[in-house]
Amino acid sequence: MKTIKYLVIDVDGTLTDSGIYYDETGNELKKFCTKDAAGFFAAQKAGIKIIILTGRECKATKRRMEEMKVDYLYQDIKDKTSFLQEFMKKNNLAKEEMGYIGDDLNDLSSMKLVGFVGCPADSCQEVLEIAHYISPLKGGHGAVRDVIEHLLREADKWNRVIAEVYGGI
Repeated sequence: MKTIKYLVIDVDGTLTDSGIYYDETGNELKKFCTKDAAGFFAAQKAGIKIIILTGRECKATKRRMEEMKVDYLYQDIKDKTSFLQEFMKKNNLAKEEMGYIGDDLNDLSSMKLVGFVGCPADSCQEVLEIAHYISPLKGGHGAVRDVIEHLLREADKWNRVIAEVYGGI
């Protein structure tokens, strides 16, 4: 786990509770858990690049990911596996350098391309079966932060990066 350089994160059901809300004018709304921010900032401080990879396009996702200063945001990606294969090839990345946090069937084949898989507690059975770490938290309720914390604790980096990001722990 010390070799993870890139962390792919799904949105719906992972960073959110899977709900898709529409207002009266048709705008799509999503609820993101603010606790996940600590995980993002810790991963980035540890030198891990964040890739948001989602099958839907949403302005709310774009806005939140800009706030989180993610390294890569890819929306409306219908074939995540082919996309990730090409990304890894283009960037000369080995399986062991990649991690993935997702929750459902559309993430499953992509997860098999990487060296570490994490998921929320309410992920589908197929994802739960291949995960290296299953957060006790549900998607949209801090599961992403929990998975990142697990990764960084395993690499003995969590306390250092949290102290650097938030001061004196």
